[in-house]
Amino acid sequence: MKNEQIVLAKRPDGVPGDEVFRYEEVETDSPGVGELLIESVYISVDPYMRGRMNDAKSYAEPFKIDEPLAGHVVGKVAESNADGFESGDVVTGALPWKKFNTVPSDSVDKVPSTEVPLYLYLSTLGMPGHTAYGGLLNIGKPQEGETVVVSAASGAVGSVVGQIAKIKGARVVGIAGGPEKVKHLTDNLGFDEGVDYKADDYAERLAEAVPDGIDVYFENVGGSVSDEVFNHLNRFARIPVCGAISAYNSKEDNGPRVQTKLIKSQALMQGFLVGQFKDDAKNASEQLAKWIEEGKIKSEVSIEEGFDKLPKAFRNLFTGENLGKQIVKVSDALD
Repeated sequence: MKNEQIVLAKRPDGVPGDEVFRYEEVETDSPGVGELLIESVYISVDPYMRGRMNDAKSYAEPFKIDEPLAGHVVGKVAESNADGFESGDVVTGALPWKKFNTVPSDSVDKVPSTEVPLYLYLSTLGMPGHTAYGGLLNIGKPQEGETVVVSAASGAVGSVVGQIAKIKGARVVGIAGGPEKVKHLTDNLGFDEGVDYKADDYAERLAEAVPDGIDVYFENVGGSVSDEVFNHLNRFARIPVCGAISAYNSKEDNGPRVQTKLIKSQALMQGFLVGQFKDDAKNASEQLAKWIEEGKIKSEVSIEEGFDKLPKAFRNLFTGENLGKQIVKVSDALD
């Protein structure tokens, strides 16, 4: 059976153009003992993947030239040669960008339930939701009545962070790009305030939105957006650092330049990876699912259709064309 994959053709300089990706036709391997043949249905694109396109040491191994990129996938078992799995099972795992993958059964997990939209296992019930939950509650530790500010607040992680902070009784201010996204934060997600970082009066609007200062800043952006936030840190503020997307495609000095401000505010600024909270993953999954069921967390998802849309969907993360979690649907196998 013919198969398709997308490989890294060259390392990007700035936002990855089409020349960075190459489509190839390959054979589909039958599963050996203990293996599964999985048809990809939904494929996630995430900002951290941009760092893996560089040939640089990081917390994740760089993608190799002429080999498939990889990310989180929700798929259907097309053929099983492994105990505990049957054809038709829905699974999730980190897999290469292929229409069909033949992998050991221990590299994927069955989804806990098929009663929810399955793409949620790539958003609120997957890595982005766990990132929001672990970073905010373990490092940010928002208290009732405190002010929590979230950058990239309309994105997959930031939108969940803000909603969890509201559940915990905090006053939540989201920073996003453009009036439509800001309106989405307040009208649909229940944020108390939204601030447009693209507006000429961003600094003034932010100051108005945090009259009592900032107790928790969930950092997703870096650069000049965050420079302004650091001017409003309260004493002993907590800053979980999830990402710095403003710098991922840039060769300029993007900051943040925070040392003096951290000393003055005696703030805690801590970078983290979602994997450090793996011991609490089961509890996080159950709590996130419960909040979704209760209507306390809404999940916005942007879906591109077609395997060939993966490069475009990936670029959407950096151009701001997506709202919420960006996903690509590559098959109708679960419809």
